Amino acid sequence: MTLSNMPKLVTVFGGSGFVGRHIVRVLAKRGYRIRVAVRRPDLAFHLQPLGNVGQIAFVQANLRYRNSIDAAVRGSDHVINCVGILHEAGRNSFDAVQDFGARAIAESCRNAGVKLTHISAIGADIDSDSSYARTKAKAEKAILSLLPDAVIMRPSVIFGPEDGFYNKFADMARTWPYFQVALRDAAAVLA
Repeated sequence: MTLSNMPKLVTVFGGSGFVGRHIVRVLAKRGYRIRVAVRRPDLAFHLQPLGNVGQIAFVQANLRYRNSIDAAVRGSDHVINCVGILHEAGRNSFDAVQDFGARAIAESCRNAGVKLTHISAIGADIDSDSSYARTKAKAEKAILSLLPDAVIMRPSVIFGPEDGFYNKFADMARTWPYFQVALRDAAAVLA
């Protein structure tokens, strides 16, 4: 196989997370080569059986260390950023992960000439009272200023096998309206 007919390489930041691992599965079925960029590659090896031998590779990437982001992006044809948090903990603040981390990925993509798909969230709003929604919106603005052709997806609540929290939605629905998106549908669109 020559370089000209090799399958495209897609790097998935957060590829071992709830949404990311399903995107990896869809990309593998479609024949892409996949680089899973995660903080702990040793905890992501369970994804290897989703693809053929050598189809899925793992690389350590920490959003606080730009050189690890650059290394993960280098050589990619496309990057998908699935990194996000629902709750702040320690150094993983909404600003650090969802704004500055996403911005760093976009800067690396711009510098490398790589296309980016960024997964944001429905309700992302710079004027929101919610830190979560505000940082999602700040990231979108920064990404589009760096990469005007970036694709930004704003899914609603994504649910599916292994989500670990779907039953909480019954309580949420009483006070907070939302639209549901099935995990397989989201992964198929986002990949």
